[in-house]
Amino acid sequence: MSFSRVVIEKMAYALPPQVVTSEQLEQNLEPLYERLNLQVGRLELMTGIKERRFWESNHKASQASAEAGVKLLEEGNIDPRDVDLLIHSAVCRDRLEPATASYVHKLMGLGHNTQILDISNACLGFLNALILAGSMIEQGTINRAIIVAGENGKPLVDETIKLLNEANLDRKSIKPFFANLTIGAGAVAWSICRDENQMKTLPRLSQFANSTDTSHNQLCEGDQSMNGMLMQTDSEELLHAGVTVASNAWEKFLKTSRWNSQTPELVVTHQVGRAHQQAIEKALSYNPKKSFTTYELLGNCGSVSLPITFTLACEKNPAFLQVKSALLGIGSGLSSLMLALNN
Repeated sequence: MSFSRVVIEKMAYALPPQVVTSEQLEQNLEPLYERLNLQVGRLELMTGIKERRFWESNHKASQASAEAGVKLLEEGNIDPRDVDLLIHSAVCRDRLEPATASYVHKLMGLGHNTQILDISNACLGFLNALILAGSMIEQGTINRAIIVAGENGKPLVDETIKLLNEANLDRKSIKPFFANLTIGAGAVAWSICRDENQMKTLPRLSQFANSTDTSHNQLCEGDQSMNGMLMQTDSEELLHAGVTVASNAWEKFLKTSRWNSQTPELVVTHQVGRAHQQAIEKALSYNPKKSFTTYELLGNCGSVSLPITFTLACEKNPAFLQVKSALLGIGSGLSSLMLALNN
């Protein structure tokens, strides 16, 4: 439940060029809004999300992940032949077979000795991959791993808008689909490696803890349909259940890390929206001023949300690379995984 010799060597990200505001999305829902007498502005009011970004609908998960991965190699001056493991950890995948990691591997120009695999666990996949790869490094199985994730919510949002406009739904029956309108797009890549030289300027993986309650696995379900991606979410129940499972994980996390709720100087959670952020801050009793958020401008980017938020926090304030930080992940299913850095 802890690491002693694994550091985050380099972080990189990629953001789509297309910016779409919440108001623009609502304008695309004009038939629905007119029929149900809904007011434009409710989406941002309810979620705190002002805008999000999209690639074109045909932009593949591998392309997004590889864009961030190539930046990582270039900016980190990492030899592709020195990467022992590549994990693609996004919700979005190119297809069922082969692994999306195989396409990312080719696009990044990695070597023949690099193991590849996909890990998928809703919005928690990146942290799961980080723990798995970190454990392999800790045990001496490998020296360096790159974890990538690329999400593009445009197909889901487009299909949701079409459904809401064309289906004969009332105010109650639109609720399971409204959460889809918070989804955005982005990509992130991290390189983690064995700390051979006591690299004190890099974030260090430390203790972690998890909690799982699969009795709530029906609260957010997404799948491919004949027309594209569809997802339904019981937002209110998911929020309640998510806070409960996160609270259980937090209790274990504090014991494992020997922290209290005020110890971390930076707290990054999975970025869903304002209600989720405030509920987590209240339930876990840490100072909201220690939070760094991106949902306002990026929306919910699935597995990319937490790692890209930490990456952007460190880009804005490099001092965050060396402070005690808490990464608090949660994914539909439900499962929560929390990781301490620099303990």
